[in-house]
Amino acid sequence: RKSKAVRSLVRETDLRPHHLVQPIFVTEGPTQEIESMPTIFRYQLEDLLEEIEAITSSGVVAINLFCHVLAEKKDPFGSEAYRSSSLLARAIKALKTSFPDLLVIADIALDPFTDHGHDGLIDNEGNVLNDLTCTALGKMALVACEAGADFISPSDMMDGRVGYLRQLLDGHDFTSVGIISYAVKYASSLYSPFRHALDSAPKIGDKKGYQLNPSNSREALYECLLDEEEHADMLLIKPALTSLDIIARLRAQTLLPIGAYQVSGEWAMIHAA
Repeated sequence: RKSKAVRSLVRETDLRPHHLVQPIFVTEGPTQEIESMPTIFRYQLEDLLEEIEAITSSGVVAINLFCHVLAEKKDPFGSEAYRSSSLLARAIKALKTSFPDLLVIADIALDPFTDHGHDGLIDNEGNVLNDLTCTALGKMALVACEAGADFISPSDMMDGRVGYLRQLLDGHDFTSVGIISYAVKYASSLYSPFRHALDSAPKIGDKKGYQLNPSNSREALYECLLDEEEHADMLLIKPALTSLDIIARLRAQTLLPIGAYQVSGEWAMIHAA
């Protein structure tokens, strides 16, 4: 530890801008600051390109793209998510045209596009229909891939979705598009500012039927095993700060890259502090 040179030489852990992924909100409305996350904005597409210029200048090379759609475009099926002319498709095309070296990760989930706010299609009792949801997610994933996404990140915790999406993408010659799985997504109120940002809070019930119980660690590790067997390229854990024990246990279990997702509520607390 005698000098900066020696300390740098033997440093075990590095955290630099190119290790980070910046979540980005794009909207069809005007650019607007998100009230629950001061200094964070929903960007109109033209303004988004200016923001990406600033982000890449700081050394960040990857973004995770989320869409805020107008209420009149939402329906029970999330149909807007898989239209070829959707905001998601237009945003990805614009980003890859202006910033070809930018790593674009497309969020694949229906909750920003459904009028009920759930991550999947639901029945009359509000239960999520897993298999039908996977089909819808597949159509959304193909739209993102055709637009030029480098990775897709299914964030809904639907069973079997990674395997379904991998097979679908390979069958459409998108073999080089990776899948980043939200393998451990604990049910949490720390997502609240994010749901405000996308107007995606569930209108009925909650998401505890498909998100993980924070009391369970073995279940989380099992979910990671399943997604690894289904050929996920990276495993995400969220919220991050409350799941450090899970990250440590998962590191001992897998050779895959692990992402720690500091969610909106965590960001808001850090920002306020």
